[in-house]
Amino acid sequence: MARPLPVDDPADPRLRDYTDLTDVELRRRREPAEGLFIAEGEKVIRRAVRAGYAMRSMLLSPKWLGPLADVVEEATAPVYLVDPAVAERVTGYHVHRGALAAMARRPLPAADELLAGARRVAVFEDIVDHANIGAAFRNAAALGIDAVLLTPRCADPFYRRSVKVSMGAVLQVPWTRAAHWPGDVAEVRAAGFTVAALCLSDRAIALDVLAARGDEKLALVFGTEGTGLAPATLAAADVHVRIPMDAGVDSLNVAAASAVAFYATRPRTP
Repeated sequence: MARPLPVDDPADPRLRDYTDLTDVELRRRREPAEGLFIAEGEKVIRRAVRAGYAMRSMLLSPKWLGPLADVVEEATAPVYLVDPAVAERVTGYHVHRGALAAMARRPLPAADELLAGARRVAVFEDIVDHANIGAAFRNAAALGIDAVLLTPRCADPFYRRSVKVSMGAVLQVPWTRAAHWPGDVAEVRAAGFTVAALCLSDRAIALDVLAARGDEKLALVFGTEGTGLAPATLAAADVHVRIPMDAGVDSLNVAAASAVAFYATRPRTP
């Protein structure tokens, strides 16, 4: 059982995992290099623990000792107890949820390992917005996507904002990064997947038409709303797919588009 340790000095080195959480560039470098990510809020902390991620420490305001008593009781990592004002000075923002946990990352699987046994996969190309990545992972978890493949430039799904927006879904859906995108399209196809690129090309078929085909293994590839998918990705895809829209709207942001595509292509039960 972890015994809560009161801390009143924002500069205490034991709180280093939580410093400058609002500095995106700093955290983008630090967190993967140091093998950690931050879980924020009771629900996300619980999901991280249930998913088997090892805890490095917890940072709690006193009001959370009760609601998280069972997690604290089972924790072997240190639990630091701080006033909200101290937490704000450490993290750089008002920690209104009052509960943070530094968790240890796990090594990412190889792409072939991720694809083995999967039937529906989402591929996100160069999505740099953390909120969009978090929302897309939440959609993937809710709508039965088996795995997610990210290109090298995609935002970190384990960045605090991504985890928070996903409500911890990034901790549930298996994912990894493609090493040589779009060359990795060949690896996805070799694993038996039909590679479907969501785009507005002249040869794009309607999403309803793709769904009706009932491809046994399907990889849905999404790009940014502004520039879309790279020409090399479009050339490598098996099929181009569009979401039919009205009122002169030609595109949705990636979070909305992924939700529509995931729902439309979900396996049908007899």
